[in-house]
Amino acid sequence: MTPEIGSLVEPDRVAGSLYTDPALFEREMDRIFHRTWVWVAHESEIPKAGDFKTAWVGRRPVIVTRDRRGGVNVLLNRCRHRGASVCETPKGNGNGFTCPYHAWSYSLDGALRGIPYPEGYEDVVEKKDLPLQRLKAGSYAGMVFASFSEDVEPLEDFLGGARLWIDRFMKQGAGYPIKVQGEHRFRFQGNWKIQLENTTDWYHFPIVHRSWMASVDAETANMLSIMTDENAITHSLGNGHSVAISVADHVDFDEDDGTEKLQDRFGHLVEELSKDMDPAKVRRIVRAMHGVGFNLNLFPNVAMSMSFFRVLRPVSVDETEIRHVALGLDGGPEIVNRERLRIHEHFQGPFGFGSPDDAEAWNRVQRGVAGDAGMAILVNRGLGREKPNDLGQPTSHATDETGMREAYAMWKRMMTDGN
Repeated sequence: MTPEIGSLVEPDRVAGSLYTDPALFEREMDRIFHRTWVWVAHESEIPKAGDFKTAWVGRRPVIVTRDRRGGVNVLLNRCRHRGASVCETPKGNGNGFTCPYHAWSYSLDGALRGIPYPEGYEDVVEKKDLPLQRLKAGSYAGMVFASFSEDVEPLEDFLGGARLWIDRFMKQGAGYPIKVQGEHRFRFQGNWKIQLENTTDWYHFPIVHRSWMASVDAETANMLSIMTDENAITHSLGNGHSVAISVADHVDFDEDDGTEKLQDRFGHLVEELSKDMDPAKVRRIVRAMHGVGFNLNLFPNVAMSMSFFRVLRPVSVDETEIRHVALGLDGGPEIVNRERLRIHEHFQGPFGFGSPDDAEAWNRVQRGVAGDAGMAILVNRGLGREKPNDLGQPTSHATDETGMREAYAMWKRMMTDGN
């Protein structure tokens, strides 16, 4: 163990240098982002053979592909010849990848299939020995993860207690599979862990997002007024994962006693869908228009937040890229998917009420911490009222910092394991 690093995280506080120390950041890239499971895609983004998308594992560029056999591959986006990236297109469909520098070409599973002007490589290069580097890949409920470590624990073990919540999150499709509809991408001038803390932090919501609360109808605002709601709770799920429940009646959409009134704002949807759809199906779809009633944080880089994915990418110790990924119903009514996009845009995006306020808060945390990186960051809210639930998971109110304590416990474990 490394005492110096281990001492930076205590049960109720963490050192401010976790946001500002470049050496810690470099160690995080090695010890965390290159050794555990990192989210790279949703299977709806690569549904057909030949589909691909580019992504990142820490600071390393990768390509996620669907090969001709239907398999999912995650490949380092680096030619084996002279190191150029072989794909700069965010997403598409093709037969493979060709390096623009010397035209070495690779198949969808990374195999090297062609070298132009092969004279000079006789007895020097065997194509089978130089595929694109493959990462270990795994998928759970359509969520695709990758790791540079061949010794990484099985994905289902890593997800552990979060799997139940991933399954519940996917139920917002109301019988339809979930699909990615698009995304909004931006950067903020702050450390990646500032955002990691945010997803299960409901303490900030009525303060930072007052403008959003004032912009929506009263029914929506009341639904998320959780400061004194005893059913709004947070669970620590192990391995750095946590979940914060904001709307207890929308935790599991399989459960519906029929007493909840559908929001008036969706009356036009009910009218349109009822023309050719069973009333129970209409109700299931409309109840899930805002997504599920919880935010799920998956360490280290993706959150499944009510009705969207929030993906973080560390760029440097004081810069982070964020992707807000809008979700819809694959094969579901287009009127529903359009409405879900409008809801997403109202909070996310440069003209939304949520993202700009969050980004400003995260920027100000980085600026403030730089004023005295030796001063501690407190993560002690609710520590005195935190108790284990029936599964033994530390549990407290949704405004408490249980999720942050879980994330930093995992950070400490990974950063100090094996020195």
